[in-house]
Amino acid sequence: MQQFKNRWQIEKNWQLIFPLIGIIGLVFSSFRLTKLIFADANIILLTSLSLFFTFLLIKICLFIFKKLENKWMVDYRWEMIRIFIVFAITGSSSVFVGRPIIKLLGINQENLPAIVYWVLFILISLFFYQLLLVFFGWLFGQFQFFWNFEKKMLRRFGLGFLFDKKS
Repeated sequence: MQQFKNRWQIEKNWQLIFPLIGIIGLVFSSFRLTKLIFADANIILLTSLSLFFTFLLIKICLFIFKKLENKWMVDYRWEMIRIFIVFAITGSSSVFVGRPIIKLLGINQENLPAIVYWVLFILISLFFYQLLLVFFGWLFGQFQFFWNFEKKMLRRFGLGFLFDKKS
């Protein structure tokens, strides 16, 4: 356990919650992915494939951590797990919030061509993504990281004038 704590620069036991949440999220995602791909599989095959996908997702995440470790300036390595959790929650939440808004506006595939519907769906979800990213970043104690990330993302969308200081 001490080796794990040293690797992720965990100094206090409460910081272990983030790797635990990350692993639970990966196991859940693997199970959902396995059920989606192999809907008719028996429980033993589902469990085995879920464990395989969990292992695969952990390897992918560790590879991504290694690549982003020098790019993202965080004080401790365990904070990267917290950042990934925020991205995961935000992505799911933006669709969860955007879907009822689209229905409320009367936008559906019956009254619009499919391409127009999906473009509007993505734009509305993207709008909520921007708001929720900063909110969940604040909630998880990473406000400054996500505020800077948000400004960089909006500059790439051509909306940098919102944050540029006027001289």
